[in-house]
Amino acid sequence: MSEPTYRPENANGPGAPDVSGPTEPDEIRADIEATRDQLTATVAELSHRLDVPTRAKESAAQAKDTAVETYRENPPVVIGVGIALIAGIVALLVWRRKTRAERVPHEAGTARRGDPARSSSPRRPSTAPAPAASPR
Repeated sequence: MSEPTYRPENANGPGAPDVSGPTEPDEIRADIEATRDQLTATVAELSHRLDVPTRAKESAAQAKDTAVETYRENPPVVIGVGIALIAGIVALLVWRRKTRAERVPHEAGTARRGDPARSSSPRRPSTAPAPAASPR
C-alpha cells in the first residue's frame, strides 16, 4: 500500500512539493536506518567492482577451478586438447620458419635487416636537384 502524500505547512503555491513518507519520528528514524543500510551495501558493491587486482585473482582462481574440474570429469579429453594445442603451436612455428625462408633467401651477399636495398617497396627518385659538375 502506498504511503499518504501530504503538502508541508506553508507550502501552498503551485510549485510546492508533495511529500510522501513517514511522518512519525520513529518511522523517520527507521527509514533513515534502512536508507543507510542500502547505501552501505551499494558502497561495498562499488568497492568490490573497482578492486581490479582482487577481481583478477578471483577470475584466475575460478578458471583454475574450472580446468581442474574438467580434468577430473574427463582426463583423456583434456590431455587430447593439450596435445592438439601443442601440435598446433609447433605447426605454426614450422610454417612461419618455412615461409620466412622462402621470403628471405639466405645467400651470400644478400642484404641485411635495415638495409634499404632489401626494402620491398620501390625506391622513389630524389626530388633534390643533382649537384652541378665542377670544372677541372
